[in-house]
Amino acid sequence: MKALIAMSGGVDSSVAAQMMAARGYECVGCTMRLYENDVVGKDLLDTCCSLENTKDARSVTENLGIPYHIVHYENLFREEVIEPFIDEYLHGRTPNPCIECNRRLKFDHLFSKMKELGCDILVTGHYARTHYDPERGRWLLLKALDPAKDQSYVLYMMTQEQLAHVQFPLGDQDKHRTREMAAESGFKNADKHESQDICFVPDGDYAGFICRYSGYESPAGDFVDAEGKVMGRHKGIIHYTLGQRRGLGIPAASRLYVTKIDPETNTVTLGTNEDLMRTTLYARKINLITTERIERPLRCSAKIRYRHKEQPCTVTQPEEDLLKVEFDEPQRAITPGQSAVLYDGDVVVGGGVIQ
Repeated sequence: MKALIAMSGGVDSSVAAQMMAARGYECVGCTMRLYENDVVGKDLLDTCCSLENTKDARSVTENLGIPYHIVHYENLFREEVIEPFIDEYLHGRTPNPCIECNRRLKFDHLFSKMKELGCDILVTGHYARTHYDPERGRWLLLKALDPAKDQSYVLYMMTQEQLAHVQFPLGDQDKHRTREMAAESGFKNADKHESQDICFVPDGDYAGFICRYSGYESPAGDFVDAEGKVMGRHKGIIHYTLGQRRGLGIPAASRLYVTKIDPETNTVTLGTNEDLMRTTLYARKINLITTERIERPLRCSAKIRYRHKEQPCTVTQPEEDLLKVEFDEPQRAITPGQSAVLYDGDVVVGGGVIQ
């Protein structure tokens, strides 16, 4: 069996490569080059596309004695991840570009590269698991055994074909063991820190990135209350997201939060924390893993953002590309552009993008 290993230069993908080689697979390392430093406007030292990370990935492949490739996806990444990310913000939504990168780059274009190179499987350093269920006749995506590292949320878009040809060797262990294995193998990236930010916005300033990249200056507008009364001026809708409290600059007797962003009127509505609570969401761009379609009301749980604790809910599918999720208890700041991911215990049912 021949495995293409997606290698970022980080410790996770490096150990994934080591594990697959130890299992007797014929391994090929591959790094996706997604952008140059002029895109992020910084030196790239802490991002997956830095020269240092590429050197680390190459060093690991040399250590393991396996071939190494760099694939240039800069144009694809710009068209399929960065520009949609900007468009979402301009329309008052808050996207998750890591999910779109997985959907379009890693498990689409790199998946095709796997076939082109004559490989049987694609291997990544994600903390998740796969399993074939003979009763359903379907491949399943499961949470990692380590709940602190589980990344199944950002993988919910995977298809049956992809799940059948992908392996996540780290899904059965914790990060401490991964670092131990890297040190035991002599990898110089064993203690490399993890980035918590979007890779092409390493400083976390999404609005600044949008302005630098596109040249677009988000126009100032009005802060309003629930009745439409003007409360002050905002500096452009791309600077805000639902539930935000900091940086509003509006004096008030009690705490104010962003409760609505309206790009058509260029207004940002402010309200109380209670105003952010909702029990129902709708999601499109859906992908289901455990079944072709939800035929009857399904009891499960759902996460509405990566760090959200999943909550019990009932899900129906009113249309081919529409999920209705009704939570047992109100949830705070259900945010358009983020993904709602459904779980049945450790199993990912599927999910979609919140509307």
